[in-house]
Amino acid sequence: MSTAGGRPAERPVWVLNGPNLGRLGRRQPEIYGTTTFAELAELCRGWGEALGLAVVVEQTNHEGVLLDRLNQAADEQVPVVLNAGAWTHYSYALYDACAQLEAPLVEVHLSDPAQRPEVFRHTSVITPHAAHVVAGLGVEGYRRALEHLAG
Repeated sequence: MSTAGGRPAERPVWVLNGPNLGRLGRRQPEIYGTTTFAELAELCRGWGEALGLAVVVEQTNHEGVLLDRLNQAADEQVPVVLNAGAWTHYSYALYDACAQLEAPLVEVHLSDPAQRPEVFRHTSVITPHAAHVVAGLGVEGYRRALEHLAG
């Protein structure tokens, strides 16, 4: 499939981010790095373009908003890269929303939750529904997730 200009059509991918990720670069940079959310969004769009993906990047601190976007992704069969932040570890509403996705879901974490000292971080309600998980690679993990979806 190509556009009128002969370029391949870009496939949509949504990069959805949960609570506190809008504070990247300012929030615990020793854990999450110094890249800001705006910089991350720009990187994702650029990586996506190079891979033939039309990347939309969003962040919310409101669980219902994220659930609405996942429901929409299910309805439209849009692949999703998801960093749900703290909701990863306990939101059964998120578990249910991810279960209905038909297009691939890639779970991303900037740090590696399995290596974090807080035991609650060692459980993910997303992983059972993910085609792939990328953890502990910082912002590079988003590039790897997009590559997985493009492949």
